[in-house]
Amino acid sequence: MNPELQTPVPSPCISLCEMAPDTGLCRGCLRNIDEIVQWGSAGDDYKRAVWAEIRRRESTMEFR
Repeated sequence: MNPELQTPVPSPCISLCEMAPDTGLCRGCLRNIDEIVQWGSAGDDYKRAVWAEIRRRESTMEFR
């Protein structure tokens, strides 16, 4: 099952915590700093919205 469909919604963190200066996103989970900070106190609706944004970001990335 996709993580964004689970309850509770799991964190996308994969313990590769490094912010990319060019995108402002974590290289591991593709969240921005505001999304990371808010995650702990956020409800499942917010977390699902963040997961949707992560999926959108993944679809626009070029992997080398």
